[in-house]
Amino acid sequence: MKLFIDTANLVDIKKAYKIGVLSGVTTNPSLVAKEGVKFEDRITEICQAVPRVESVSAEVTPDAVTAEEMIAQAEELIKINGGDEKITIKLPMTLAGLEACRYLADKGVKTNVTLIFTVNQALLAARAGATYVSPFLGRLDDISEDGVQLVSKIAELFRIHHFDSQIIAASVRHPDHVTRVAMAGAHIATIPFSVIEQISKHPLTNQGIEKFAADWENSLKN
Repeated sequence: MKLFIDTANLVDIKKAYKIGVLSGVTTNPSLVAKEGVKFEDRITEICQAVPRVESVSAEVTPDAVTAEEMIAQAEELIKINGGDEKITIKLPMTLAGLEACRYLADKGVKTNVTLIFTVNQALLAARAGATYVSPFLGRLDDISEDGVQLVSKIAELFRIHHFDSQIIAASVRHPDHVTRVAMAGAHIATIPFSVIEQISKHPLTNQGIEKFAADWENSLKN
């Protein structure tokens, strides 16, 4: 399973990329707004900071409600950073979003249909040619539904019908989510940097490092 980072914070993106585990970046207008920067400028900065990833998402804004409006925005977004091939247009799971997805997919533009909460929504997105579909498991967990089970069902559906769309497990909240969506068949988990830090750690790892260091120091005294 590949790892994307879900943020618009350039510092966290650069740290994750430097580690060497990153395959992509997901953002949205809300995340960029928190950074207090212009959307197009931040997407450009992200593309330049992560030259070897497969995808950097650029989401249409909420005021684009028709397919025509989404397509018009997408045509401007794909010009970012000189028409960077990493740019993926993020679209809402609506009928208009699906229409825009099909149009862009037919043009060879990468797309990510987001805010998916059912298997049927994922089916529609895949049929519309989405490069990625994004089920939001944490938000389902918040309403006492099993978000990981949704990922598992979508993965099984895609296997049965040989869909090329990749599943991005989104709204990942903690390390157990990462493990479970990987086992459930997600192609990608998009996670905050805080979760990347958490999954790199274990108390026994720290204890082992401390023990090795102490033994090394003692060996130098002999």
